[in-house]
Amino acid sequence: MPKMKRNVKFTEEKCLMCHQCQRNDKGEVVRCTRCKRKRYCLFCLKSWYPEWKHADVAEACPVCRGNCNCKACMRSDAHIKKLKKDVADKRYEGNEANLSKYVLIRLIPYVRRLNEEQMIELGIEAKRQGLSLSELNIQKAEYSRRKHVSCDNCKTSIFDYHRSCRKCSFHLCLTCCHELRDGQLLGGADPVELGFIKCSLEYLHGGKEKEPEIHESPADAEPDIRGWSRSGWHAESDGSIPCPKINDECCHGFLELKSIFGQAFISELVYKAEELAKAYTLQNAIETPDNLCSCLKISRNTDVRNNIRKAASREVSSDNWLYCPRAVDLRPVDLKHFQCHWNKGEPVIVSNVLECTSGLSWEPLVMWRAFRQITNTKHGQHLDVKVLDCLDWCEKEINIHQFFVGYTNGRYDWLNWPQILKLKDWPPSNFIEERLPRHCAEFISSLPFKGYTDPLRGALNLAAINPTALYPKADMGPKTCIAYGVSQELGRGDSVTKLHCGMSDAVNVLTHIANVELCHKNLTAIDKLKLKHLEQDKRELLRDDQDGESNVPSSSSSTVDGLSYGSELKDDEKVKMKQENSMSVGEDASDGALWDIFRRQDVPKLQEYLKKHFREFRHVHCRPVKQVIHPIHDQTMYLTLEHKRKLKEEYVVYFLAGIEPWTFIQKLGDAVLIPAGCPYQVRNLKSCIMVALDFVSPENVGECFCLTEEFRTLPINHTSSKDKLEVKKMTVLAMSTMVKKNGESKFSECELQALCASIARC
Repeated sequence: MPKMKRNVKFTEEKCLMCHQCQRNDKGEVVRCTRCKRKRYCLFCLKSWYPEWKHADVAEACPVCRGNCNCKACMRSDAHIKKLKKDVADKRYEGNEANLSKYVLIRLIPYVRRLNEEQMIELGIEAKRQGLSLSELNIQKAEYSRRKHVSCDNCKTSIFDYHRSCRKCSFHLCLTCCHELRDGQLLGGADPVELGFIKCSLEYLHGGKEKEPEIHESPADAEPDIRGWSRSGWHAESDGSIPCPKINDECCHGFLELKSIFGQAFISELVYKAEELAKAYTLQNAIETPDNLCSCLKISRNTDVRNNIRKAASREVSSDNWLYCPRAVDLRPVDLKHFQCHWNKGEPVIVSNVLECTSGLSWEPLVMWRAFRQITNTKHGQHLDVKVLDCLDWCEKEINIHQFFVGYTNGRYDWLNWPQILKLKDWPPSNFIEERLPRHCAEFISSLPFKGYTDPLRGALNLAAINPTALYPKADMGPKTCIAYGVSQELGRGDSVTKLHCGMSDAVNVLTHIANVELCHKNLTAIDKLKLKHLEQDKRELLRDDQDGESNVPSSSSSTVDGLSYGSELKDDEKVKMKQENSMSVGEDASDGALWDIFRRQDVPKLQEYLKKHFREFRHVHCRPVKQVIHPIHDQTMYLTLEHKRKLKEEYVVYFLAGIEPWTFIQKLGDAVLIPAGCPYQVRNLKSCIMVALDFVSPENVGECFCLTEEFRTLPINHTSSKDKLEVKKMTVLAMSTMVKKNGESKFSECELQALCASIARC
């Protein structure tokens, strides 16, 4: 007993062993007064906890607060289990039954639409065989539930009915079948030339091309070999479709109609869902009346007030302000308020989400050490990574430690121009939970409105509702994006995420920022090189104009790559641009990234503008964009301040307010929720670590359907042509889960056949 007492006293008062580095030779330590067992040396506190005051550590050490980033704690799963439990407690917020009813009602129109497509195909097959619908028997395809089945023509995921060759492995989706019979096969367009001309280093900063031109294909392009020809392929007069493959095993056999779930599965699902809907009193579960939203009842004297943030200045518009609550203030009743805005297709910004977590450090070196510790024991070291240079949009290899040093201190090229490097999906999203388990759990615990965003069991997240034990799950993240940034708009090479449209809804959390100050020589180099860029832009656009390939305006004031030359701006326009410039400077210590999100209704005119001005943008090897397959899905353009001004001006005739995006600055700890179907772009004002997660909300299933249809019409070697989301299968599985959860009745075989016939007649 006396010896034990001496040991306790020694631990609490005399021991100098630092919990972080496990050394006792670094001098003075700060002791925790809460647990009285942990202590940290001053050197480790400065290196690994720079924001902490010694008094805070003494009051409660990082171990007591649950955010210690030492090697032992980063390997421990005790904190991970606690975070997962906290997430589970907030998942349904005591309203699981109503949420499941809400999902069921929302999905009925889309499952009904899928059923109608199948019934049309059943009618064609019955007529071809000379049978009634009740006599028709469709063969069930024998595929493993874990196997991904896609259309061999358009690459769209096949979820149930499809046509398949008996002799070879050729599959055709119903949409392609319908288009083929109509004589207009839009899906799976033939591959296009995607090569880019390699350039010299001098060319990147305004020099003339000296080296011979070498054509290269982009690294992320899909294979452009189809393996069979669509030439002469057509449907027969009775609706039957021959197999287009010609080889030793298959000689134009006809494609047979098959089902994966079963002949009457979707029809039965629709009937059960509609019967359940009739039995529910869902008025409160579905409607989100405007009186729940007080955002319009505001004073417009300030830009941020009452949980809102001004993001646009459209005239005669009620959606210039975005809903922006604080995470710590959110209550279960705020879900209805969120749905008010989400139903309208408006993005939502939730601030201070990191205050709802344990406070684990997102410092780059902390992440790197945690990753290295796990990989050393399981996967070997990964010291070299591939990064994207945003100037020439080419991949380069760099040591991960050097990349993180540049993240904090800045990195410059041979002419002192800031390098904007982007490390995407590190570690890969399918390994992030394994290789950065603490950070992954911390991110999930930070997410707002967990009914939508929880990737594991979110009640309103279709991607989480699916029975993943039986069916493969789409890669929805989380995914990290670690990239450099500077506050000044460079006009070339400073866009981190070019204009694009995600395949689903998404939430993006800014977890860390680092401000890199540009010194005098860098600022001088930027001003000098911008003039060279401008001369190069004018020279190349003039050459294209003479070749008849460009539609550059003939006025004395024009814009190239976002930079304006000429002096015909009106005074009020100059003032407005100056105000916008000041907004994007990022002078606030918490400012991180500048976002532009476009409204869905503005997409057609936005595409029209991009098709008209595409030669004013640069992409791979810093070459001007020479062709447009799809102006948004190509992901080759970033609209600068000048381009956004021109966009609004050109369409003010068609729209009273013109075309203007929601523009706002994402601050440290902000979670941005982006609805499906809204194109967006991001420019870092500082070095940023962002973590993003995709999800599928019941309100935006229709937008995901539309995007899937757009992707399937792209050339087969386009980077966006593959159906990675499988939203139709996701919708069917989610509806099946909701029907089982809310109660179901069994039907006899005769009732099911009568049901199919009645739906077919409708």
